Amino acid sequence: MLIKLPKIELHCHLDGSLRPETIIDIAKKEGINLFSFDIEKVMESVVAPLDCESLDEYLERFAIPNKVMQSKESLRRITFELFEDAAKENVKYMEVRFAPLLHTLKGLTVDEVIESVIQGLKDAEKEYDIKGNIILGCMRIANEDKAFEVVEGGKRFLNKGVVGIDLCASEIKGFAHEFKNAIGLAREYGYRVTIHAGETGIGENVLDAIEVLGAERIGHGVYIKNCKEAYKLVKDRNILLEMCPTSNIQTKAVESYEEHPFYDFYKAGIKVSVNTDNRTVSNTDMTNECEVLFEKIGITKEDYKKIYLDSVDSAFTDEDTKNWLKEFIK
Repeated sequence: MLIKLPKIELHCHLDGSLRPETIIDIAKKEGINLFSFDIEKVMESVVAPLDCESLDEYLERFAIPNKVMQSKESLRRITFELFEDAAKENVKYMEVRFAPLLHTLKGLTVDEVIESVIQGLKDAEKEYDIKGNIILGCMRIANEDKAFEVVEGGKRFLNKGVVGIDLCASEIKGFAHEFKNAIGLAREYGYRVTIHAGETGIGENVLDAIEVLGAERIGHGVYIKNCKEAYKLVKDRNILLEMCPTSNIQTKAVESYEEHPFYDFYKAGIKVSVNTDNRTVSNTDMTNECEVLFEKIGITKEDYKKIYLDSVDSAFTDEDTKNWLKEFIK
């Protein structure tokens, strides 16, 4: 059974992975006005259909979850529940990312936001056989000053739960140049770097993410297939692509599972990992994404073992954790 398969997830957004019933419960407890408290209607509003028109339409699904992610208690609970859900399908290690500034709308500081998420992670690690780390996101729709704020705010949590930095949200050509100073500072502080790039039809952004920002991993990277220079750089430098098959269909990065470049990249020697992106917004989990790999994309058990081990090697974690993770798939 695939649910028992050991799994690693390196690309999962906290605000895209809330339990719908938790959204309703927090809204009631905190007096937050939702358009409906009916579970089916909430599901309809936060789950993106497979026939989304674009990444931007997909991103609209995050509005309601963020309403209930404005208190320390809710952030801690939501993080715990995400790791709990992952542990129950035998995810052994997960890196969860979120943009701290999105959760300061009701007075929380960046410090309080990050600390609350780390507490939720630690709660889950105590209760379940799972380990994790946090990646801080900077929104590309904001200016670089906001990115500096995130970089500085997370500094004291480095290697205490926080390990990486990311740029996320809508993707336009050449975005890397607007954030090179903030991400450069993050690297100096010791943040590991993963960047959303090549999710929409701009393969050149992957090139910039690596050369301008120093990305060690790429979120999605689908469109290196249309950029020879980016393709070659990713392969030559062993940059791992954090691929999210179901999400990539919803955002129209690809038209179908069968057309997804995941296996072509893998067979060409490019390192790839499999991820949910957003468990709730994409209505998926790691077991489902693994089923997609085996049933739709056509990987073998030996392929999965290598994909798992490549994911371990590229994880932003310490060697002891990596050695522990490798024990599960011998």
